[in-house]
Amino acid sequence: MTTVGCIGGGQLGRMLALAGVPLGLSFRFLDPSPDACAGDVGELVVAPYDDPDGLDRLADGAAVVTYEFENVPVPAAERIGALPGARSLEDGQDRLREKKLFRSLGIPTARFGSLAETGLPALVKTRRLGYDGRGQRRVDAAEPLRDDELAEELVDFERELSIVGVRGSDGRMRFWPAGENAHRDGILRVTSAPAVDAPQGEAEAICAAVMEELGHVGVLAVELFEVNGRLLANELAPRVHNTAHWTIDGSQTSQFENHLRAILRLPLGATGALAPCVMVNLIGTVPPLGDLLGLLGARVHFYGKEPRPGRKLGHVTLLDPDESAVEGLVALANGA
Repeated sequence: MTTVGCIGGGQLGRMLALAGVPLGLSFRFLDPSPDACAGDVGELVVAPYDDPDGLDRLADGAAVVTYEFENVPVPAAERIGALPGARSLEDGQDRLREKKLFRSLGIPTARFGSLAETGLPALVKTRRLGYDGRGQRRVDAAEPLRDDELAEELVDFERELSIVGVRGSDGRMRFWPAGENAHRDGILRVTSAPAVDAPQGEAEAICAAVMEELGHVGVLAVELFEVNGRLLANELAPRVHNTAHWTIDGSQTSQFENHLRAILRLPLGATGALAPCVMVNLIGTVPPLGDLLGLLGARVHFYGKEPRPGRKLGHVTLLDPDESAVEGLVALANGA
C-alpha cells in the first residue's frame, strides 16, 4: 500500500486522508499534539514539526511527504523533500515575501510596506504565523512598526474572492470555479461557489502565474479582493484551503484528491462544479447533527476536535440550496 506522509495532523490532513483512502493510500501524520484529529484516519507520530527523529519516522517508507499548513519550518520540509517545495513554503509563510512575489509577477495588490507607504488608516499584520484574524490590527495614527510587522492599505472592496488551482509535476494545471467568501472576526464563515459573475479567467491567470513561478506541485490558493471591476491579490496559501472545502461534495474532483494526485504524479481530475454550493464553517460549537441533516441537501463534515471559541470544528455544504436552507444553516452555525 502506498503511504503518504503529512506534516501536521489537523483537519486538512484528516480530509486529505479521507480523500486518499478510497484510492488505496495510507497516511502517516507528524504533529506535536497526541490529540491531533488526523490521528483518527492514519498513523500519528507525536513530535515537534522540526524534530529530526520524528521527521525520519514520518518519511520512512512514504512515497511522498506533504504538509497541511504553511508555517512548517522550511528546513524540516527540505530534510524530507516535502511537496510542495521549499520555495512555496518560504513565500507562503511570509507576508512581505508573498507581496513582493505578486509585485514581481505584475499582479496588482493593495499598497504595502511602511505606514508612510500605505497611508492611514492601515492594517498592520505580523509577517509570519498570522491566520484566522490573528496577528493583525487596525492602525489609525502613525506608530513605529516592529521588524516582524508589515503594513497594508485598507481596501474598500466589493467582495472577497478566492481561486484555488492545482499543478502537477509535469506543469499541467487545473482550476476550480472561484468562490465568494464572507469573513467575520478574521475567520472564514461562508463560501459560495461558483461565485456569481466572477472574473474567472483573470483569477486563474493570477493563480497560474504564481504556481508557475514557484514551480509549485499540488494545490495552491490565492485570496483576492474585487475592487472596481479588477482583482487585487491579498494572500496565498501553498496548500489545500478552507475556501475550497465545498469541492469535496460539489466538484468532479475535490481539492484534496487532486492534491494527492499531483504530489504522487497521477493524472489530475476534472474540477468543474456539480452544482452551486454554499459552504458554512462551524466555529466554536457544533449544532446537533439531526438539525443539520434536517436541511435539504446538507453534507456534514465534523473534524473530531474539542470545542473552544474561535476553533474550526467542522463545515456543512449545501448543494443547489434555496435561500431558506442557507439562512437556516447560517442560523444554526451561529448558535440560533
